[in-house]
Amino acid sequence: MSSYAAEATIAIALTVVKTLSLLVGGMITFFAFKAYRRTRQQALGLLAGGFGLVTLGLVLAGMLYELLDVGLMTGILLESLLMLAGFVVIAYSLYVT
Repeated sequence: MSSYAAEATIAIALTVVKTLSLLVGGMITFFAFKAYRRTRQQALGLLAGGFGLVTLGLVLAGMLYELLDVGLMTGILLESLLMLAGFVVIAYSLYVT
């Protein structure tokens, strides 16, 4: 297999994995938000927001790189910052209960 074919295969696999991560993360965020609306518990609202940030962070680097011509390292940094913020919000949501 040529180097180009291997890179193309990896790019397709990465696209599939990122898309599935977006779908699953979106579902988790949706269900957490739905639970928050039903119960009005602050912790569930924070949990939904945290998962939303993590999900956004998971797909941000590739989108910025491909669509907006942002440097890959800058995209990865922004992705990591969003994921960190999401994890902090999730941890806080578990702490306040």
